Parts: sequence; structure tokens; C-alpha cells
Amino acid sequence: MKQKRTFTLDRHRRQTQSRLIIGGLLILLGVGGGLVWALYGRTAALTALLCLSAAVGIFGLLWLILAFLELWVKEDEP
Repeated sequence: MKQKRTFTLDRHRRQTQSRLIIGGLLILLGVGGGLVWALYGRTAALTALLCLSAAVGIFGLLWLILAFLELWVKEDEP
């Protein structure tokens, strides 16, 4: 018989956070990129994708820094 996993708030928070981030990025790239493609053409859409990728990279770097800081602080807690 399978053992049922218990509900943990921290795991639920992490899953929800990652799903929201991935969904937001997909909407931003899909809708935003699609609108740029429809209104301005392929080269403008590629340029917009490049700019969006740079912005995502910056936010990803900031998120990683904050995640490592959170882990570092949790290590020092008694």
C-alpha cells in the first residue's frame, strides 16, 4: 500500500512559488512575444525575446542571491 505524503507548508510554498514564476514567464513570453510578432514582425519579436531573456536573467540572479541568503540565515538559527 502506498504511503500518503503529509502536507507541509514549506513544500507547498515552494511549489506554488515556482509554478507562479513559470506561469508568469510563459504568459509574458507567449502573449508579449506574440503581440510584438503580430504588430511589428519577426525581427522585432527576436529583439524583444533577447531583452526579455536579459531581464529574466537579472531577476533569476537576484532570486538566487536571496535564496542563498535565506539558506545562510537558516543555518545560523538555533
